[in-house]
This record gives sequence, C-alpha cells and structure tokens, in this order.
Amino acid sequence: MQKTLFQISKWITGLLFIFSGLVKINDPLGFGYKLQEYFEVFHISFLSNWATGIAILLCVLEIMLGTMLLLGFFRNFVAKGLLALIIFFTFLTFVSAAFKVVTSCGCFGDAIPLTPWQSFIKDLILLVLIVIIYRNRQLIQPVTANTKVQQKASIVVALFALLIGLYTYNFLPFIDFLPYKKGSSIPESMRIPQGAPVDEYLIMYELKNKQTGEIKKMSDKDYLAQEIWKDENWEVIGTPERKLIKEGYKVKIKDLHISDASGTDYTKELIENPYYNLVVVAYNLSDANEKAIGDVNALALNAAEQFNIRTVLLTSSSAQDAEAFSKKHKLFMEIFYADAVPLKSMVRANPGVLLLKNGIIVNKWHYNSLPSFDRLTQKYFSK
Repeated sequence: MQKTLFQISKWITGLLFIFSGLVKINDPLGFGYKLQEYFEVFHISFLSNWATGIAILLCVLEIMLGTMLLLGFFRNFVAKGLLALIIFFTFLTFVSAAFKVVTSCGCFGDAIPLTPWQSFIKDLILLVLIVIIYRNRQLIQPVTANTKVQQKASIVVALFALLIGLYTYNFLPFIDFLPYKKGSSIPESMRIPQGAPVDEYLIMYELKNKQTGEIKKMSDKDYLAQEIWKDENWEVIGTPERKLIKEGYKVKIKDLHISDASGTDYTKELIENPYYNLVVVAYNLSDANEKAIGDVNALALNAAEQFNIRTVLLTSSSAQDAEAFSKKHKLFMEIFYADAVPLKSMVRANPGVLLLKNGIIVNKWHYNSLPSFDRLTQKYFSK
C-alpha cells in the first residue's frame, strides 16, 4: 500500500510539474507579468526588471524537477527541491487568496485560469503528495545507475526547456491562450451573444425583530414568499446587498477601450475597420525596441502609399511622452491610447504588430519575426 501510494504521488506530481512548467514557458512574458504583481505585493519591485528571466528559470526548474522525479535521478536533491518549491508556492497562493492581492496565481498560465482559492487547494494537495514522496524518497529508483548519464540527461532537459523559453520570449508563444489569438474576432469577443445566460443575483436583506432584537438575513424571494413584510415586528436594517448566485456568460474581452489624446472613443472605428489595417502595439514606449519601431514605421508608410492601408499605434504611455516619441522617430502612424493590461494581452512583444480585417485578427507578429512589406503584399495586401 505504501509503495502504491508513493507511485501515485510520484506520477501525479512529476506530470503536473512538467505540464505546469511547459504551459508557463510557452508564454514567459505573461508569467513575468504575473510575477511583477507578486513583487509589488511583497514590496520587492526592484526585481520587476528581471521578472521574465526569473519566470523562465522557475519554469525550467519545474520541468527539470518533474522529469528527474519520473526518471528517478538525484532523488535527495529532487525530493528536497520539490518540497521547498511547493511550500513557497503554497505560501504565495494562500496570501493571494486570503488577502485578495492577486486575482489569479498564474499556476498554469492563461491555459487553465484558477481562482486564488482553487490554486491554494491545488497546492495543498500537491504538498501532501510531495510530503509522501519526501518521506519515501528511498523508493525512488533511477532508470539508470550511471551518474554521468543522469547528469547529461538532466542538462539536456534543462537546455531544452531553456531554449523553449528563449524562443517564445523572442518570438511568440507556440499556443496562444489569450482572446487576441490569430483568427479571433475582437468585436465578437467584446459582445454577449444573444440568448446567453446573464448573472443571477439575490437581494439579501438584514432583518431585526423589534421585540426580541433577533437579527437574521433573508433573500428578497423568501422575504416576499413568507410575507415577512406584513409582520410589523420585523424591520429591514442597513442597505440590502446583491449576492451573485450564478455567473452568466463572460465576455472574453471586457477591458479594451481605445481613445485619442483628448479622450474621444475610437474603439469601434478601429476594431471594426472592414479593410486590412495594421495595429502596432507598444504598451510602453520608453521600453519599446526603437529599431523595430523604425522598421514598422517604414512598413506603415509603404502600406499607406501603395494600398491605402491604415496603421495605428496603441500605447499606454502618456500623450506627452507619445508626442515626444513620435517627433523623435518621425512616426507616420496615428497614435491612440489604451490600458496596458489589454495591450499586453494583444501581443507578447513591445512592439508587436497585428493585421486586422473587419475586426478579425488575420495574423500577428513579434517584432523579431515581422515579415517584409513584399511578403505582406504577396500574402495579404494584393489579394
């Protein structure tokens, strides 16, 4: 029984760590954004500049520990490493859940969003499994007893995971789990479909008995059904509260608002353009790759002159900074403004480029993989 429990714990933990690491290293920039939230909570914001690097290293560590556990390599190191890591993660998720400081832990990236309490419960279960592994680590048997083979295999796994992280950081995630993925319609993602379920609420009253002083809570339905309102001994005190009892349909994109420097809303006009149009996303102009900005600016000029294609630049930087940036780089692109959160979700690059038509994301590129104007002409603009 002990061996069976150990094997179950080993395989669940190993596979879960590998899966978690791979999902997050698919989008290291997104995981880095999540780490920045934790850094702010714990007042260690000086680490924010290294958030993406730390994110990649954590993912590599997860993949390594999970793989080495399943292969039975370096059992003492792996058992202690898993225990230390899960204690750390359990602490973080508890803080997130108890104090509501981070709304999503990012345990599985954007692939499987979990609430803070769901993340905490998941980590508690993992903690139990890893304690079982740690206490029975003598049962971990390597697939090969050759130490050199174990070392080389571990290095290969680490390098493989690291290369994935570097690739997805310098280009784009292999799988896009965000609502701005290729082929999705931004306008549709912002609307609630006709007939979709809506949030259902109860109005909760707090009632006080004038004679006994008894206080109780009651929903508006029970209040009416039991005709409490007819009983003069009961009175409503305080302000009625709305209680969500069933969630309805949630729009995929709920925070995108695009405006010009004066605050005029251009969201509908820009995302529902029926023709090809380029959207350049540079959420922070001070950190944007300036060479890439120059290349995109030249592309925008050619696209406008030869095909009358509109190109806009979206940023969360201030209008004053954007104006100075535009003058410095002699930007041909129109500049509009949006919150940093949706801009970071649009494309994991600064800058990144989206090709839209009638609100549908035809394609998107990191600035390191931006195709030439001739290639865009051949594949899109000339058709």
